[in-house]
Order: sequence, then C-alpha cells, then structure tokens
Amino acid sequence: MIEMRDVGFAYPREEALFQGISLELPRGSFHFLTGPSGSGKTTFLRLCIAELLPTQGRLTVFGQDAAGLGRDAIAGLRRRIGVVHQDTQFLDHLPVAENIALPMTVAGQPVDMQAIRDLLAWVQMGPQARTMPPALSGGERQRAALARAVILSPDVILADEPTGNLDWDMSLRLLQLLIELNRSGKTVLIATHDLNLIRAAKQQVSARVLRIAGGRLQAAGAEL
Repeated sequence: MIEMRDVGFAYPREEALFQGISLELPRGSFHFLTGPSGSGKTTFLRLCIAELLPTQGRLTVFGQDAAGLGRDAIAGLRRRIGVVHQDTQFLDHLPVAENIALPMTVAGQPVDMQAIRDLLAWVQMGPQARTMPPALSGGERQRAALARAVILSPDVILADEPTGNLDWDMSLRLLQLLIELNRSGKTVLIATHDLNLIRAAKQQVSARVLRIAGGRLQAAGAEL
C-alpha cells in the first residue's frame, strides 16, 4: 500500500536526514517505528502521506508514484490514510463531534452524524460529543483524534507518538483501539519511543519493529 525504494530525504540547505530506505507497508500489517529524537520519525510519516516528497528514490502510495501526482490526486490519497498527531490539532472553537466531522467536510462528503456517534461510542466518548476540546483530558483528546482519523474509513492509520503524553492505563486503552483497527484489516504504523508499549502489543498482534538511526532504517526486531 505504501512502498519506498532507496528513498532519501533532506530539508533544503541541510544534510540528508536519511537515505537508502526501502520497505513496504502491505495491507493489514502492523508496524512500530522507533528511533532517537531528531532521527526523522515524523518526517518519515509525512513522506507516507506525500506531505513531503523524497529527494531521492521512489515513493509509491496505493500503486501510484507520488512524484507524479497533482494536488487533487494527493488529496485523494490522503483520504485513504488516517493520521493521529501527538498534538491532536483540534479547532478549539468547535465541539468534539464537529472536529471529528471535519474530514468529511473537507472531502466534500455529507456529514454522517450516525457514523460520528458510533465512533464516539467506540472510543468511549459518547458523553463528550458537545464538549469543547480545551476541556478534554489528554487521553480523551487522543481518543477523539483517533475517531477523527478513521471517520473516512481509511486503509492506513499512522500515529505519531500517540501515547507520549498519556499515563500507562490510557496508553493501553489507545493501543487496544489501534489493534482492533488492524484486526479489521487496516494497516497500522505507530511512531513511538515507548518500548513498553511495543512489548504490550506483542501479546496480541504480529508486528514489525523498524528503527531509524544514523540516517538509516533497520529492522529492530523480528516479527513480534
């Protein structure tokens, strides 16, 4: 679904952040991405959604070469990829339900309130539908962000340090939701520095651990 062949990336007037990356994220797979701060984990995720394009090598998303796509085609691809950001990026003047509906509005689709209610129930946030984002706890914000990320039924879920600001119990709850998505056939990639989270996941799901360090991507472990 997402494939990189000898991919490298460098920001303008900077040394290459990484190079020589080749991997495939097939349908229904589960991956963890680890590495020290500044190694390029977030940049890697931005490449996966074609927000950035490789400065060398080839990136293919859903069978299409990202380098040859126009703005509308890239927007279409992104509707098939749900992203959970660490900072959640809510519009604070809109209640939770309307924030979750935003991807539908941007995609030009009618807002499906039943789908939103179902997702809020799935993440155990039905009572918070009309709550404004500043009033949410950290765990509630991340669960609402996950609901927003999957409102368009994407094929791929990318999560950037989704448990970085959560306590352990809430981290496990969010992990369980991501595992449920994977079991339904979604491809899941989680960028995290939390090795305990990876160890907890291996009790339930087969996953590959990838590590970015020194500008290279390596397998940090066999199938878990």
